[in-house]
Amino acid sequence: MLILEDKIYFWFLLAIPLLVLIALSVGLWRKKMQNKFADAHLFSALAPDLSKIKPLLKLIVLCLAIACFSIALVNPKLGSKMETVKREGVDIVFALDVSKSMLAEDIAPNRIEKSKQIISQIINNLSGDRIGIIGYAGSAFPQIPITTDYASAKTFLRAMNSDMVSSQGTATGDAIELAKGYYNDANVISRVLVIIGDGEDHGGEFQAAAQAAAEEGIKIVTIGVGTEKGGPIPIKNNRGQTYKKDQNGETVITRSSPETMQTIADIGNGKYIDGSSTSATVEELEVFLQNLEKTEYESMQYANYQHQFQWFLGFGILFLIIESILLNRKTKWLTKLNLFNEN
Repeated sequence: MLILEDKIYFWFLLAIPLLVLIALSVGLWRKKMQNKFADAHLFSALAPDLSKIKPLLKLIVLCLAIACFSIALVNPKLGSKMETVKREGVDIVFALDVSKSMLAEDIAPNRIEKSKQIISQIINNLSGDRIGIIGYAGSAFPQIPITTDYASAKTFLRAMNSDMVSSQGTATGDAIELAKGYYNDANVISRVLVIIGDGEDHGGEFQAAAQAAAEEGIKIVTIGVGTEKGGPIPIKNNRGQTYKKDQNGETVITRSSPETMQTIADIGNGKYIDGSSTSATVEELEVFLQNLEKTEYESMQYANYQHQFQWFLGFGILFLIIESILLNRKTKWLTKLNLFNEN
């Protein structure tokens, strides 16, 4: 079983066609300059040792090095055997607020990045629990279903941003309703919904949704990010950065609402946590989860995963060394063999 841990680094492979395009452009420009300097047969006489094959070979080797380094960064891992694993845990769904107000920088680096850091750290501390992630703003959307694949969950988490939902607002009620569909295993005893955001709710239906979730046995933990003092909402464009303004031209100040988050947690038989400190937040949630009854279940999975990145890293370095020692002039002993019909 092959696992690709950080697939985002495959984007580095785009450097290969870009490099080929640059090489072709440089080659055409050089050919044009050479034609201005001398005719083709005269230039061959002036530079008899110049190889026509070596530049192409150097380009191929460099592209192979880039490909190897890209795969090494992806960190492929190979599982050697299947085994039955017994786990104990709870089902946890994270609901992340991705509305524009989460771009406010009243908490470093901003509210949404702080929230992602908290969720990522929580996932790092889990073992045996199944997790899912949804996002919400003016509406809610699924990001990743219930899974034990923490690496994939964190990859999807990193990709979340405030541009994922066109309709703005903070429909917390929709997020709770969507989360209810994630708990599809009737045998799971404890179900937890972790809502993380600034508490600015514009949907107005979160109380009924939270009550319905509580009646189904879902405990709701809310994590508040941002400050009550608040901050402006930055808008970045080609001209730089401005701030969101209202109809009167005044800068909009978005403020966190811990009261809203506390209300949701109270209705949902859960807990409200101040998300100002990542470590303290993770610790509080960990204590909350430890007090819940765990469900034991069995699952088949590949074990004894071995990292394979070192092979690609080694080949990448080897290709770089080969590229650096390859010269554009002909190799004498190869010239005698005339393998490439250069004579």
